[in-house]
Amino acid sequence: MDVLATMLSTPTGAGVGLVTVWHYLVLSALLFGIGIVGFLSRRNLIIMFLCTEMMFQASGIALIAFSRFHLNHTGEVFVIFVLTIAAAEAALALALVVLLFRRRETLDASSWAELQG
Repeated sequence: MDVLATMLSTPTGAGVGLVTVWHYLVLSALLFGIGIVGFLSRRNLIIMFLCTEMMFQASGIALIAFSRFHLNHTGEVFVIFVLTIAAAEAALALALVVLLFRRRETLDASSWAELQG
């Protein structure tokens, strides 16, 4: 068994200095929190897009950590689907950002608040 699988499958408190599933979950929660704060506090469309990608990656870390802890590959397979959706979202979001920049020469989200349908 490789070292990472041993560290992930070790119960909490089994050894000092070992990386457990809780370390990965804390990392995932921190990344997700940074993504939410960045998305809500910034008005630049590129930064908002990058923060949503950071939240996708944080959820992927949590899914893989739980998957390795329970020795089940379902979470790892689900991460592949999440990454596929994130790639499609990235392509659409970047195309939208380029279109919006060409129209108004700005990427400030507050200037697009009065969009008309």
